[in-house]
Amino acid sequence: MADRPPPAHTHPPADRSAWAVFLVFLRLGLTSFGGPVAHLGYFRAEFVERRRWLGEAAYADLVALCQFLPGPASSQVGLALGLMRAGYPGALAAWAGFTLPSALALIALALGMAQVGDALPAGLLHGLKVVAVAVVAQAVWGMARSLCPDAARRALMLATAAALIAWPGTAVQLLAMVAAGLIGWRLLRPAADAPHEPLPLPIARRAGAVWLALFFALLAGLPLLLALAPSQALAVVDAFYRAGALVFGGGHVVLPLLQASVVPTGWVDNDTFLAGYGAAQAVPGPLFTFAAFLGASLQTAPTGWAGGALALLAIFAPAFLLVAGALPFWASLRARPGVRAALMGINAAVVGLLLAALWNPVITSGIRGVGDALLAGLALLALMKWKWPPWGVVGACALAGWTWIG
Repeated sequence: MADRPPPAHTHPPADRSAWAVFLVFLRLGLTSFGGPVAHLGYFRAEFVERRRWLGEAAYADLVALCQFLPGPASSQVGLALGLMRAGYPGALAAWAGFTLPSALALIALALGMAQVGDALPAGLLHGLKVVAVAVVAQAVWGMARSLCPDAARRALMLATAAALIAWPGTAVQLLAMVAAGLIGWRLLRPAADAPHEPLPLPIARRAGAVWLALFFALLAGLPLLLALAPSQALAVVDAFYRAGALVFGGGHVVLPLLQASVVPTGWVDNDTFLAGYGAAQAVPGPLFTFAAFLGASLQTAPTGWAGGALALLAIFAPAFLLVAGALPFWASLRARPGVRAALMGINAAVVGLLLAALWNPVITSGIRGVGDALLAGLALLALMKWKWPPWGVVGACALAGWTWIG
């Protein structure tokens, strides 16, 4: 009797399980200081260079898409990576691993701020700003070599960077990327035999359309529901969902919306708001976790852990709905020659965006003197030449800042 083939695996392999995705993103969530641009650098080092979950071009396309979507771009890239790796459970695992460390720390701080005091020593915080310079510089160098190989795309990269340094702001970002896409569509020509790297998406277009419809239904329906059935919990969900759904650029751009929602209403006093904002700079992960601090600081129920969890889920819900809704359509669009030509221009602009951010705010806020520049240079050598893991470089720079700079 012939041997039967071994039975097919009933579980996903370990490196494609949601638990494995969670552990990878948990480590990033514990060590990814420096804001959204630095996060994109950490993701690139981890998932393009080290783990090879996707190639440079596919990663750049993903970053370009998330730059166009409202919400926290780095968190949306993380959600997409988890989704591609392990489906919906992978997206949840990626979000939880990357987000919960800072969210839990900020909720705990909100509950005991008077006893906790400063979140971290000033020197240690400065060391974390310095290491962000090296992380972003490595990302700019690697992406420029791959995505700007010719004079036309290098010119687009430099023009985008110059425009954003001269006129910083989300509107200029979007205009620069649209202009670069149009220039790419009109002037650049992808090679006829250029390999197309399909994204492994477990979502059909019909499901994507459902997620997009739900995004808009909640955006329009929550205020109506609140008018019909007023409640504090529903008001919190509405305010934080709107903040996550309507802000382009993410990060610091969401702060005015949040302040307008929680301070004039008396939910959180302004001193508490500013103290929490300062603490949010001291923790790794996405700045949107500031919502957890505000939810935990609410003057009326839901507050504490329940308020923090409710505000956190509400502000990140639009990010998931938009990523899950847009990716199935993006995957087919990016395979067309005209769209690929536009993406060549947009990807060059993305590198320019990172280059502008490397100067301001990364270098301008992180480098205060020769000692800082030397430490950033050593960190860059450790990442690019000595191949240290990013978390090791982060830890070393934080310790150096604590003992040497601060």
